[in-house]
Amino acid sequence: MGSIGFTEILLIFLVILLLFGAKKLPEVARGMGQALKEFRKAARDVEDVASMEADESPPVSPGAQKSQEGGAKEMEGERKVP
Repeated sequence: MGSIGFTEILLIFLVILLLFGAKKLPEVARGMGQALKEFRKAARDVEDVASMEADESPPVSPGAQKSQEGGAKEMEGERKVP
């Protein structure tokens, strides 16, 4: 299966032109452009919020990290016992 060539793109454009008409086509294109712009803005906002939440997480001290690891090892030992 090959990629879309020039003739296929031309055929799709002609079908769209027949469906919407020459007067409506610029409005449709403008609406699609605005929708794409809003989608990109929303995606960027979500990335910003996610990075801010990751930055706000409190740092774990080395002592607390070791105690968490020890607790996890104890729990693993308890799970293995039938």
